[in-house]
Amino acid sequence: MPRTRRLLRDKEITYSVAKEQEHLGLNSPTACHVAPENNWLYGSFNVCVPVAIDDWDEERVLIRFPLPYRVGEAARPGNGDEKIRSEAGTYTWLQENCPDVPIPHLYGFGLSTGETFTRVESLPIFTRYFQVLRRRILSWLAYPVPSKYVRHQTTNHIASGRVIGAGYLLVEYIEEAQGTMLSNTWINRQHDTKLRANFFRSLSRIFLNISCIPLPRIGSFIIDNNGFLHLTNRPLSIEVQQLENENIPTNMPRSYTYSTVDSYIVDMLSLHDSRFRAQPNAVNDLGDCAYQLSALSAMRTIFPSLFQRDFRRGPFSFVLTDLHQSNIFVDDEWNITCLIDLEWACSRPIEMVSPPYWLTNRGIDQLDAAEYDSIRTEFMEILAAEERELGLFEVLPRLSDIMNRTWETGIFWYTLALSSPSGMFKIFHEHIRPLFCAKYGEEFNLIMPFFWGKKIGYIAGCKLSDKAEYDENLRQAFQCSGD
Repeated sequence: MPRTRRLLRDKEITYSVAKEQEHLGLNSPTACHVAPENNWLYGSFNVCVPVAIDDWDEERVLIRFPLPYRVGEAARPGNGDEKIRSEAGTYTWLQENCPDVPIPHLYGFGLSTGETFTRVESLPIFTRYFQVLRRRILSWLAYPVPSKYVRHQTTNHIASGRVIGAGYLLVEYIEEAQGTMLSNTWINRQHDTKLRANFFRSLSRIFLNISCIPLPRIGSFIIDNNGFLHLTNRPLSIEVQQLENENIPTNMPRSYTYSTVDSYIVDMLSLHDSRFRAQPNAVNDLGDCAYQLSALSAMRTIFPSLFQRDFRRGPFSFVLTDLHQSNIFVDDEWNITCLIDLEWACSRPIEMVSPPYWLTNRGIDQLDAAEYDSIRTEFMEILAAEERELGLFEVLPRLSDIMNRTWETGIFWYTLALSSPSGMFKIFHEHIRPLFCAKYGEEFNLIMPFFWGKKIGYIAGCKLSDKAEYDENLRQAFQCSGD
């Protein structure tokens, strides 16, 4: 009996069903060979199935399924499709606007509704010519031109109904000859200054290629049902779907975008407020409650004094928010050869562009400012040199100037805190509060919670009651019947 993958609402899918969805222009699905399960790639939010293809130059592809139980599909149906549309939108925008940024080929994608989108080059010949002609005519008439991904839904898919519920992306498999994950060599070779310089140079060029294209609003790109690329989705960074996966309301509609920095920050702060209210184990005790509420209150208060008013309405820059070592492929000299897993990318305020936080191998809430600044300075010197090399040093505002200023003012830390529901409070108290109130920490934690909301004593009592109930439920869940 063929092995199945469990999907949402007790639906299942076999690989034979998935491989029947034509995105590569193959004559027969039997040319595809799924890898054994022990070769499948499991991530935090996706499972990726390698597929070998007979007599095909690219050798292998990956079918990438988002995990419904990790992206909040049960709490907010449609999150899986939103993630797929957004990731496909990222591929498309980078392909069309930043061809020098190395990313895998996206051959196509499918939604849980059974609709599939295929790249024009892989369509049957007559359909392909029609789409090429259509794009040219629209361009000549100065009308919007659709992306290179065309929606279709074959009769077989509609009749069988077997693919409904299984969204996926079909992407290029990055073979070993194309590079290896930076995470494989980072720990042992990070102190090699030549390798590090090569990596920083490649990363700088990627940052500059992307940031030199200003965007009109804060949000995520998606591909609509007619194949058009739009910047009309909410900025789908990881913390949004993580909170929704925990059944925490985000009150951020999918069609919502932002035209100002402050409106975006206010809504991001509201996510943290919502987590505090809705998560039953949000606080440990009364001291922890005061610690968190003082940070949440102050974060609301200080952001206008940090972010530059001149950038309030832009420029906004596309940001790859999930750029960790395992998503970066490099050659033996640590030149970047490919960026993979383009989920969670969105446009953000230009002042939220920053070097990766993991450069000193510490967690997001464990960074030592002096230690990080040393390697950050090294990166920034290379970034400025690349600006001059690419002829961007005279273009204002310069990305290197903005990024240096965000470090000097504390915006770097504010952005990190905003992106981490669990790490915000430590980041705030260790790196942000001292910029405004270096002393009187105990008094700060006693006073500031009262500015988070009315009846703060009642709220604190409710949270302590929630925690006691949570602990009891947890104890019972692990209690054996004979205990």
